[in-house]
Amino acid sequence: MRRVSRLILKIFSNRRWFSAALLAAMLASCAPTVEKKVWDLTWPLPPDEPRIKYVEILQSSADVGEQGGVAEALFGSDVMVLSKPYGVAVDKEGRVFVTDAGAVFVFDKKNRKFSMIGVEPGVGKLNTPAGVAVSKVDGRVYVTDIGLKRLYIYDREGKYLNAIGKENEFTNPIGVVVDDKRGRVYVVDSKKRNVRAYSTDGRFIMDIDLAKDGLKYFHTPTELALDSVGNIYVSDTQAFSIKIFDPDGNFQKIIGKLGDVPGNFARPKGVALDSEDHMYVVDAAFNNFQIFNKEGQVLLFVGAGGSNPGEFNLPAGIAIDDEDRIYVTEQYNARVQVFQYMSEKWKRAHPDLWEKAQQVSREAPVKKEDPPEKKAPVNKEDKAEEKAE
Repeated sequence: MRRVSRLILKIFSNRRWFSAALLAAMLASCAPTVEKKVWDLTWPLPPDEPRIKYVEILQSSADVGEQGGVAEALFGSDVMVLSKPYGVAVDKEGRVFVTDAGAVFVFDKKNRKFSMIGVEPGVGKLNTPAGVAVSKVDGRVYVTDIGLKRLYIYDREGKYLNAIGKENEFTNPIGVVVDDKRGRVYVVDSKKRNVRAYSTDGRFIMDIDLAKDGLKYFHTPTELALDSVGNIYVSDTQAFSIKIFDPDGNFQKIIGKLGDVPGNFARPKGVALDSEDHMYVVDAAFNNFQIFNKEGQVLLFVGAGGSNPGEFNLPAGIAIDDEDRIYVTEQYNARVQVFQYMSEKWKRAHPDLWEKAQQVSREAPVKKEDPPEKKAPVNKEDKAEEKAE
């Protein structure tokens, strides 16, 4: 088993801790012929009605069944394995895009294909990719690169199209999100402490950085997301909060503060919203993600430190697709965990799966909350955070 997270692990004590319900054998290896074990995990714990269900793990090209495209042409038939994933996005076809060392991994389970973006020599070759976003209109892929200080744009097939970022335009670009309704791309720069808005063809639109009193809105912004009406949610990691702006960049409100109880943050990173505009926030220190309603009240948290399904070790990015599947990257466990929010839309579409989830929850033993566990903080951070902070 991998070493438990070196960051702070503080288990919340005023709610049930959501741990595994029915455990079976772990995945033995990442070879293409591995038989994966089914883990029936739901949150919250019984007897409460399940809301979140564990689905699977993406860790290598073997997880789509076969290889193909650029990866096979460049690297042969060897299995390609994530090493330190950070950003994640999903397109309208269900393809999962994950930034890793020097490339973007593309998992296409529907078509049993795996490919990589940004690995071919030339102007579109990536160095230190961080954030990734995909347009649901034209399939274009947007990737921030910390090392090259630019935003790279690729077509649906991964062909390089263009890049945004003149000299000194970016210092440390990390998070990126596409607003298809307005034809915009937003980029977070953690060292310039701003959010920049561009048209999808690269024209600069505005900065979100200074309040009316002239002070900076942000301390260390890292990730961002949009809700259904285009409001912008920015994760301000070292301000321990999520800051919300309207589509014109006007400040709306703050959610969260430093603390170790539900609704508080220690190192918020990835942020995403589901089809019902619930906000999900990954916390790299707590090794979990928390779920909030529209009013900013915490509803649920999922995760613990570790390497089993449903456990995290330095989680970073999060994305939610049109079917309310939740994708969370982990840097130290080098994988993407996939969960399902069992929304009303999902229940109507999958009545058999909903009944099974309820049955698993009913049959699982009611578990008592584990006593709080605390670990002292250490100063070792992942590469992306070192650059960001």
